Amino acid sequence: MKQMAPVPRQKPLLPELTPQAELALLCRLLYAEGYDDHIAGHISSKQADGSLLVNPWELAWDELGASDIVRVDQQGKVIEGHWNVTPAINLHLEIHALRPDVGVIIHNHSRFGTVWANAQRVPPVYDQTSAQVNGELLLFDEYNSAVNAASEGEKCARGLGQAKWALLANHGVLVVANDIRQAHLRALTLEWRCRQAWHVEALGGGRAIRDEVVEQFGGMVDGNGFPFLWEAMARKEIRRDPAVLE
Repeated sequence: MKQMAPVPRQKPLLPELTPQAELALLCRLLYAEGYDDHIAGHISSKQADGSLLVNPWELAWDELGASDIVRVDQQGKVIEGHWNVTPAINLHLEIHALRPDVGVIIHNHSRFGTVWANAQRVPPVYDQTSAQVNGELLLFDEYNSAVNAASEGEKCARGLGQAKWALLANHGVLVVANDIRQAHLRALTLEWRCRQAWHVEALGGGRAIRDEVVEQFGGMVDGNGFPFLWEAMARKEIRRDPAVLE
């Protein structure tokens, strides 16, 4: 009997990453997608012990590395790290308290997401990539003050309900997810959707994908994850700047 050749062992798609390195990579990748309003914006990643890893207030998302990530307790007090935490940490604390299913929260003033938030309109879904995530894109249609105000943070948290994402009128975007990989997919899909819709409408408009098709396709992709997408984009950033892991 002819002996079969052994199946070659696949190489790991990514090196083993610490939670801090994952968060630093997420910040870098989303900056490249348009989440680049100077030093604005914050991401939290809930850990098994209940603490949160958060990007530092002082650094832009494209420059930080794993060692810059800050850890805070359930009251928002820094317990690990050399930087300060955003004054808007209350938004994260409120959402994490109300939504035990949420592992990652993203808030920023993304380039095209903020255009639609300022217009107080929800962008249609015009293409397949924009349909990678299903579910209603909420619009909070009033802006009273920054989300670091206790009343506004609580209002956003309660207004989000069980939704995955929202546009904050005259402000920016809010995305929640189970983990880093899902957060990456949802945040990049939101900005892609907003960008593509802006371009289509600049041409005079187009025919949006039917809601039931978006729901079916988005449920499949968002529910199962986009295979290899997070890994490919993370490898790209590591090649560009290996210091992100330090």
